[in-house]
Amino acid sequence: MTKEINTCGLSCPQPVLMVHEAIRAGEGELDVLTDNEASRENVARAAEKQGFSVTPVELDGGICRLELRR
Repeated sequence: MTKEINTCGLSCPQPVLMVHEAIRAGEGELDVLTDNEASRENVARAAEKQGFSVTPVELDGGICRLELRR
């Protein structure tokens, strides 16, 4: 099952920390919602370093969903 993490309105490092926490909890599939370009880049980079593939999906309202998969 895919876990969704909503980081909209948050700035780094909070989104990265939230993703790291989910990874440590054993999540293998994450959908991360973000509305911040820096957070998007930092979350993607951190996830890739942990062995995840990252697929960005642009949504309405300036929100991006990062689909993280192992």
